Amino acid sequence: MQRVRLSSQQAPVHKLGESQMTLSPKFRLAVIQSSLLNPSPELESSLRTEPLIPGLPDDVALNCLLRLPVESHAACRTVCKRWHLLLGNKERFFTRRKELGFKDPWLFVFAFHKCTGKIQWQVLDLIHYSWHTIPAMPCKDKVCPHGFRCVSIPRESTLFVCGGMVSDVDCPLDLVLKYEMQKNRWTVMNKMITARSFFASGVIDGMIYVAGGSSADLFELDSAEVLDPIKGSWRPIASMGTNMASYDAAVLNGKLLVTEGWLWPFFVSPRGQVYDPRTDNWESMAVGLREGWTGSSVVVYGHLFVVSELERMKLKVYDPNTDSWETIEGPPLPEQICKPFAVNACDSRIYVVGRNLHVAVGHISRLGTSEKKWRFSVEWRVVDAPESFSDLTPSSSQVLFA
Repeated sequence: MQRVRLSSQQAPVHKLGESQMTLSPKFRLAVIQSSLLNPSPELESSLRTEPLIPGLPDDVALNCLLRLPVESHAACRTVCKRWHLLLGNKERFFTRRKELGFKDPWLFVFAFHKCTGKIQWQVLDLIHYSWHTIPAMPCKDKVCPHGFRCVSIPRESTLFVCGGMVSDVDCPLDLVLKYEMQKNRWTVMNKMITARSFFASGVIDGMIYVAGGSSADLFELDSAEVLDPIKGSWRPIASMGTNMASYDAAVLNGKLLVTEGWLWPFFVSPRGQVYDPRTDNWESMAVGLREGWTGSSVVVYGHLFVVSELERMKLKVYDPNTDSWETIEGPPLPEQICKPFAVNACDSRIYVVGRNLHVAVGHISRLGTSEKKWRFSVEWRVVDAPESFSDLTPSSSQVLFA
């Protein structure tokens, strides 16, 4: 399979938008407002007499301007007042894109500095392959990055960060934060019912489910709960039936799959549970599924794929009919991508973020059916991160559309 290397090492890292956060007063940042960033209806009306692009109808011109890469906005908004009005405010820009049906993917990477442990988000434009920053996540305590769980509702351009653990005292958190890409800001949500870290999470039909994890006394939990993002309220659901921290989780066919993963010295088969929200019931995971789940998972074409972390293996896919895993055709993960990995998917593409935030983009192809089952292949290409990311390690990644 062909490998194409895309380099962004010399490209600067851009701010995605204005640094605004909806938080308690001590977290608020001062933002200089201008008449063009918050125009009055009278000003907007007067500006409409000027064409966006001379010689073009405004609807055609707007369609063109909404395709401009974010990194070019600072220069382009100096062209005229109407361009400044559109491009000078990211909330306005992304709102108009949503209204006109633009849905470009962005990869949000939750990372930490390997020496200081400082957490941060870096964002990769998956169309133009440029990196951007967003406002800092409002977390004032020293935290363990891997204790958080991040989930997203891609079509709503929102992601959620739940739980976590204070690293100094191994104390789990009940924190819930929401980031909205259109507004480019964080909002503090209602806390979880139970503080937890290293737990399972997933989104099913727009509802956010969390289960298991570690408690305040470092014992494993069996409780689970669900968040309605619209109402902002949590409610308990059926307990898992076994106390378990989560190594990985996935949503497949409307069910939440939770595995604890293999534990040293690998004498005992890992446990796994499956939750069905339609019946509010948990059941044990099939043996082949949990024993072969040896890495970070994604769902593509309605099938569960795993990028193995045990060795540099090829991508593999789960076959529910035989309760077994099979490697797919194509090369293994490129050598530039070093663990730990953060894995996510969008349509037929898998994004594997490795140490230093180098990204492998894997295009999954369906090759047809053989013996009544699909066969798959993968083709990889690598997006090199800027040199300034050389000390960053990924913890999670999410794809949002905007």
